[in-house]
Amino acid sequence: MRKIKVGTRQSALAMTQSGQTLDALKRLAEEAGLPLEFEVVPIVTRGDRILDVTLSKVGGKGLFVKEIEEALLGGEIDIAIHSMKDMPFELPEGLVIGCVPPREDPRDALVNLTSSTLSDLPPGARIGTSSLRRSAQLQSRRPDFRIESLRGNIDTRLRKLESEGLDAIVLAAAGLKRMGWSDRITAYIEPGDCLPAVGQGALAIECRASDDEVLALLAMLNDTAAERAVAAERTFLGLLNGGCQVPIGAYATAASAESDAVVSMTGMVAAADGRLVLKASASGSDPAEVGRRVAEELLGKGADALLAEARE
Repeated sequence: MRKIKVGTRQSALAMTQSGQTLDALKRLAEEAGLPLEFEVVPIVTRGDRILDVTLSKVGGKGLFVKEIEEALLGGEIDIAIHSMKDMPFELPEGLVIGCVPPREDPRDALVNLTSSTLSDLPPGARIGTSSLRRSAQLQSRRPDFRIESLRGNIDTRLRKLESEGLDAIVLAAAGLKRMGWSDRITAYIEPGDCLPAVGQGALAIECRASDDEVLALLAMLNDTAAERAVAAERTFLGLLNGGCQVPIGAYATAASAESDAVVSMTGMVAAADGRLVLKASASGSDPAEVGRRVAEELLGKGADALLAEARE
């Protein structure tokens, strides 16, 4: 019986979402009569070790995936489970995203102690987030907001809401839901108000391109609609050379699970201070083409200048 070693970050959220994914894989393996067992291998990444600096200032791509991918290439693990939004566009040679499971809620969520929506928050409200994407869009809507840096795991950020006297914090709804903490969500922030990060709410299950047995297993878990929507978003990200260091957002949906269903996407590039937010949208049956069209339209509007400014 082959033992499949599964690598993941060791945060509570990473371990929880990996456990949920493994439960699904075990069920599929049993139904298919595949003699497999699984072992979770927690791995510490560079992004986990650097907690006193905002992600936009740490620099470099793959802050939360590089060490896990190295273990995958070295044969120490057979599968890696990542949050899709942590994945750089380009993968190391020899690795592939073997599947994209059904996507969790892609929206951002507002968490506060007064049941206030974004528009209800007082003038000059202190909002905790370390995401340039979130802060730019929030300040575009409410220039009076004071953005406070907020790093750490979900539970750490929730504690800081009270301990640091913040009026609200903004987190990915998917993480709160996967942890079973939906009751902490005060209000959802719709994509029209704050476009999510590329791949937000989705997982990337990565493996070696040569591992046919694992690829066959992962294919059973793949969600075609999520895979195609994420493909459009990631093409957009790759063409703009984006990452945590720049204020980029995108959200795509596929009309159905059919392989030729229409994919619709809106993408965003902003000035870091929110003074300018550029958006563009496109639809089509080829996800990569949709992502390319949105990226090119934004570049035509001056997105390259905003991105260069954010990287300085």
